[in-house]
Amino acid sequence: LAKEKGPAPMMEEEFELKSEHFRQRPELAVDGYKLGDKVKGKVLHAKYSRYMQQLAEEDPELVNSLIATGSRFTHHSSIAPTGTISLSVANNASNGIEPSFAHHYARNIIKPGRKTKEKVDVYSYELLAYRAKLGLEEGEQTGNALELPDYFITSDAVTPEQHVDIQAAAQKWIDSSISKTANVPSDYPFEQFKNIYQYAYDKSLKGCTTFRFNPEVFQGVLVQEKDLANTLYKFTLSDDQVVELKGNELVEYDGETHSAANLYDALKEGYYGKL
Repeated sequence: LAKEKGPAPMMEEEFELKSEHFRQRPELAVDGYKLGDKVKGKVLHAKYSRYMQQLAEEDPELVNSLIATGSRFTHHSSIAPTGTISLSVANNASNGIEPSFAHHYARNIIKPGRKTKEKVDVYSYELLAYRAKLGLEEGEQTGNALELPDYFITSDAVTPEQHVDIQAAAQKWIDSSISKTANVPSDYPFEQFKNIYQYAYDKSLKGCTTFRFNPEVFQGVLVQEKDLANTLYKFTLSDDQVVELKGNELVEYDGETHSAANLYDALKEGYYGKL
């Protein structure tokens, strides 16, 4: 593409080598470069980026061509938010690098005209497909309505370390970011939580995202019904009476129906009626 359209402008720029360059890439000195030398971006990119050095082991001819010509783009690939994209345009059919968040969960969405976020039920594609295979109609149940074979894995069945391992397996040939979330249980010890990031660093990840359900701070965009049912929210009325509601209970307030969790969140965060 660079041969046809021309390389990215920075590929032809000259960069002055500074001490941090030699600290991060000692091989520059081995190749005879000195402090203050100027090197074109295409050489730094194709010869001295860790990703391109790895690529050179597989396809040295391609990398030599990039050193001579430069590339059209500075990065080769990334993994976008596959869960969000799947839910938006593919009926939740594939989460890519992510396991399904849950087979049944709530997604909090902003809807024009509403005073709080709207709680929308979401079902995994595999659950719907499995129920269709069994010939079950919507609402019809056999045993546990959400019962699936044990090979249907959801995010909370995967340990944080396993989430990192999956991302690490993909990271080798992804030179940009990966949208991947390590789901952390609410009762996960803090020391172990900190270690997730060290583990991700040791695995050479470019980034690490964790999610822990914590209703006192923020319940999140995706919420499991069991978490809402197990969380109590306290509302103080104008007469100082305190009302406790489970997060998944519905509340009639100010002419609208809200989930208790979304109403609490909107009032606490100050965005009630401002969406």
